[in-house]
Amino acid sequence: MKIVVNANDTQFNEFLLKGIPAGVSVSRYEKKMETGDADAFFDLLFEDNGPVFKGMGEQPVFVNSVIKTNGALPSHYIRINAWNGFLGRGILEVVDTGTAFCKRGFGVLESLGWQYHPVPDTPGMISARIIAMIINEAYFGLGEEISKKEEIDIAMKAGTNYPYGPFEWAEKIGLSRIYALLLELEKGDQRYAVAPALEKEVHGS
Repeated sequence: MKIVVNANDTQFNEFLLKGIPAGVSVSRYEKKMETGDADAFFDLLFEDNGPVFKGMGEQPVFVNSVIKTNGALPSHYIRINAWNGFLGRGILEVVDTGTAFCKRGFGVLESLGWQYHPVPDTPGMISARIIAMIINEAYFGLGEEISKKEEIDIAMKAGTNYPYGPFEWAEKIGLSRIYALLLELEKGDQRYAVAPALEKEVHGS
């Protein structure tokens, strides 16, 4: 099986560290490279740069599309959560659309020996939505001067055994991504209304 991955250095290394079994060839995408014989594609830069593998109509294309849902994507695109800090986790979140392409995609992940969890086709899937809300609540606390960023991070890690505090998560993922997800979630649920301190930091004012 041959897989082509569009990724930056950090993402590509994280991809390889998940484990590639014998018999699977992984190539990093470069402009104008021949990709016609690939069995599957991973576009981990999709959310930042838009689609690269536009002409692939037969092979499944896994895209790092945490915010945009499948309704806005081609039928052979399969959403995954590959935000920084999520791709390297033990279980990969994959949106299950019930299509033949999706089933083929699950087969690719099984061939890689990767554990995955099918999730609904919603903005943020599951993990990113929860982390975004935690970060937002931390910014509400920051804005109310309950404590400092470093102290909130320490308290969350010590009290909940999280690998990162909310502000560490925000830095790792990118606060602009968290902000964009919250804006999308807020359309359907006011619980996700953006904290003023978060909005102020994003806009730098």
